[in-house]
Amino acid sequence: MHAPGQGAVRKHLGILATTPDGAALCFRSFCQHGFAELGAHDHPDVTLDCIALARSLPAWQIGDYGGVRANLFVSVERLAAAGAEFFACPDNTAHLALEQPGPSLALPGLHIADVVADQAAGDGRKHVGLLGTRHTMEGPVYPRALARRQIAAAIPAERDRAILDEMIIGELVNGVFTDKARQECVDIIERLAAQGCDAVALACTEIPLLLPSDACPLPSLDSTRLLARAAFEVASGRRALPSWRGGPLGLAA
Repeated sequence: MHAPGQGAVRKHLGILATTPDGAALCFRSFCQHGFAELGAHDHPDVTLDCIALARSLPAWQIGDYGGVRANLFVSVERLAAAGAEFFACPDNTAHLALEQPGPSLALPGLHIADVVADQAAGDGRKHVGLLGTRHTMEGPVYPRALARRQIAAAIPAERDRAILDEMIIGELVNGVFTDKARQECVDIIERLAAQGCDAVALACTEIPLLLPSDACPLPSLDSTRLLARAAFEVASGRRALPSWRGGPLGLAA
C-alpha cells in the first residue's frame, strides 16, 4: 500500500455523469479504491459534472445522437475547466453519442465498453449477454468491443429488451429499485444462459444496484465498478492516460 501522498503522481478524474445513481456508485467505488490502497480518507482528486437527463432525453427519443453529444461535450469542457485530466462516463448508452463524429472532446476518456470487454477477455469469456437500454442492446458499441477480443455478444429477445428499456428509463435512472424488476432481470439472464452465454454484461450503470452479483444467474460484468476501478488505476498512475477523445474507436484491440 502507498502511504497517503506518496507514490506515482496522481491524475485528477472527471466523472461525466448523466444520471445520479450510476454516477454516485462510480464515485463511491472510485473513492473506496483509494481508501483500500492509498490509506484511510485518501483518494485521487475527482470532480463530477452532470447535466440533467431531461435536457438530452428528447434527443434520445428521436435518435438525435449528435444532440446528445452536444450536451456531453459541454460537461467535458466544464470538467476540464475544473482541472480534470481525463474523464470516465458511468453511462453505457451515452457512449453511443460520444462515438458520433464531432469536435474532439476537451479531455481524453476511458471507454466503458472497452473496459468491460477487457475484463471479459481476461476472465476467458466467449459469449456475453448484454443488459441495458434498447440503444445499448441494439447498438454497435458493445458487440464491436467484444468482437475485437473474439467474444460473441448476445442480446435478449424483443419482449425482454422492451421490459429492460422501460425498467431502466422509467425506474432505475429515477432511483426506483423493486423486487419485481429484480426478478425480471433474473429471468432474462436465465434465458440468456439457456442460449449459451457464459457471462452477462450489466451494461446499464444502475443495474448493479438492482441486481448484486450474488443474485445473478451468470457471472456478471459490472460496468460501473469496472469503470471506477479502471479510473482509479489511471488516477493513481498505475495505468496510462487514455487517448480516446470521442468518435469511433479504432479497429485495433
